[in-house]
Amino acid sequence: MDTDKNNNLLVNAIDMRNTSDLDNIVFLDCRSSLGNADWGYQQYKHGHIPDARYASLDRDLSGSPGSNGRHPLPDRQSLANTFGLWGIDANTNVIAYDDGSCAYACRLWWLFRWLGHANVAVLDGGLPEWVKVGGVTTRQIPTTKEKYFPVNMPLTRTVSAEEITKHEYFLLDARAEERFLGRSEPIDRKAGHIPGAICMPFTNNIAEDGLFKRDFHHLKHIPSSANIVCYCGSGVTATQNLFALVLAGRSEPALYPGSWSEWIEDEQRPIATE
Repeated sequence: MDTDKNNNLLVNAIDMRNTSDLDNIVFLDCRSSLGNADWGYQQYKHGHIPDARYASLDRDLSGSPGSNGRHPLPDRQSLANTFGLWGIDANTNVIAYDDGSCAYACRLWWLFRWLGHANVAVLDGGLPEWVKVGGVTTRQIPTTKEKYFPVNMPLTRTVSAEEITKHEYFLLDARAEERFLGRSEPIDRKAGHIPGAICMPFTNNIAEDGLFKRDFHHLKHIPSSANIVCYCGSGVTATQNLFALVLAGRSEPALYPGSWSEWIEDEQRPIATE
């Protein structure tokens, strides 16, 4: 697979620690916990990469939960306004990081692409890798100067639940196998998966050293010609699978933003288990 063109998707913690020119780089701390909405910001206050802004999954990176899922996409203009408040404009290079899973960082990476902003990358290994290589942290909350962030044509694509019912897609479910098979469901009110989907836990994209796998052997079973749609429980961890496939040189898959939490809101939609 040709990955050279995608080397700018991931940034190395050592390289960033040694970078002297940070004038046009903004770090965004995306740490979050699906079971505790306050956890990420509490962690941020205890220590973060200097000058990093905090991006809340629930407050900043999602719309109001409901029939369209637990973490629906936010309004595009509102999201752009938030980015502007963080001091980001069309020329800013954005680096997203989280606690190492990169799932929340990839959600932010995808959202920037959804607004047409290509200058965005993910910090490989997140904050744990930053600290591991000697990067300093601070408790100081930065002050920002508001800028104008434009809304442009998306650089990525989405599909709806209706489209999934009408067309044939290669569906990849990023949740753990126990949830996919319907044996355990700690979050949503129904268990199972969308019929025909393949289980591809997002955790499989991370190697034992905490960094993204770069041999891509675990992706060999996915046909290169497939029309791939990534989904998960609420459209968050699915973006990490999507990111991994792009990193591997594949064409960028589509995202089903509502994911399982939206799918089960319509009693007429089929559910598969085991």
